[in-house]
Amino acid sequence: MTKAPFVAMAAATTALGTVLGSLALRLRAQGYEQYVESVSTFSILMYVTAALVVVTWVRDGRPHSS
Repeated sequence: MTKAPFVAMAAATTALGTVLGSLALRLRAQGYEQYVESVSTFSILMYVTAALVVVTWVRDGRPHSS
């Protein structure tokens, strides 16, 4: 399996996590406290997803046993 899908997925989910984290900070600054927790949770979920994609990428590169 090629590595391109792993790189693209990890980069996309990391970028989405960063954008959502920035949005959470802006929401807090503008007084929308009721939405900050939800957006922050989703941001963290995107970072965890990116980490799991990287783990899958590394495991895919290891030799398979018969």
